[in-house]
Amino acid sequence: MSRRLVLASNSFAGSAYVAHALSLGHEVWGASRSAEPSAAFLPYRSLPAAAQAKFRFVQADINQDLDRMFELMAEFQPDVVVDFAGQGMVAESWNAPEQWYQTNVVAKARLHNFLRKQSWLKRYIRISTPEVYGSSDTLITEDQTYNPSTPYAVSHAATDMSLKAFHNTLGFPVILGRFSNFFGEHQQLYRIVPKTILCVLTGQKLPLHGGGTSVRAFIHASDVASGIEAMIDKGQTGQVYHFSTDQFLTIREVVERICEKLGVPFEKAVEIAGERLGKDQAYLMATTKARTELGWAERNSFDAGLDRTIDWVKSNLAELKSLPWTYSHKA
Repeated sequence: MSRRLVLASNSFAGSAYVAHALSLGHEVWGASRSAEPSAAFLPYRSLPAAAQAKFRFVQADINQDLDRMFELMAEFQPDVVVDFAGQGMVAESWNAPEQWYQTNVVAKARLHNFLRKQSWLKRYIRISTPEVYGSSDTLITEDQTYNPSTPYAVSHAATDMSLKAFHNTLGFPVILGRFSNFFGEHQQLYRIVPKTILCVLTGQKLPLHGGGTSVRAFIHASDVASGIEAMIDKGQTGQVYHFSTDQFLTIREVVERICEKLGVPFEKAVEIAGERLGKDQAYLMATTKARTELGWAERNSFDAGLDRTIDWVKSNLAELKSLPWTYSHKA
């Protein structure tokens, strides 16, 4: 068993990976800038007590608390760091680009410069994004040229390029993973799948930006976690791996499918809103490399994942109705 540090352990995919690693018997420390949210958003809180006993949470911000985080890392000495941390959200990154660059580039450069000097680190798993490629209507392979179209995407492309240099020159043990859209139970309520379910169940109108014409693939959180584990076990340092299903859907089709499952006409559930600034039309990632080199394969169909997410929302509806459904920006 190994020691795993998960940065942004409160994030949707981060908490899913914490649960996955604990279920395998690893010792896990998690760090996030916010306090742990409700247990409804933390799948590891439903694990047996013996597994949860191997988890420690630290509230820390990579912009404000890096020196303290360095001290904690030196104490824990994780052999694997899985990094989900960073400013998220695409359209919002136009409002204050400097915040995205500070968090996703400058703070990360400090983090990487510390980690590269630590003999205990064996794998640094960087969770990147297909946004670095820009929009594409053909399948994207891992050697695709970067063409970012928003400050969010630019910040990720810059850090990915920096990490490539760290690996090539200094031997930094980075492996990069790019995933299609996360979804599943325990997801933040401002994301399209849980928000649609909540709107339908409560009779509220869902604002469908741009009419929902953009195309995405959706990957269940447990398949994200297994992809990360495959990178740790079999991935080659310095390499990039794509993880996605081969089912590409418009956002409208996603909303329509949820409406159908809940027995509500699409027209009664949505209202068309303006498109978000700089939104790319499509990300279509090829996954041959991950499937052949890592032996990874998704285990959850989109429909099965939707059913599980609907059940989760229904089971926690009273609590979820009382929580914010919109994204709240933190500098």
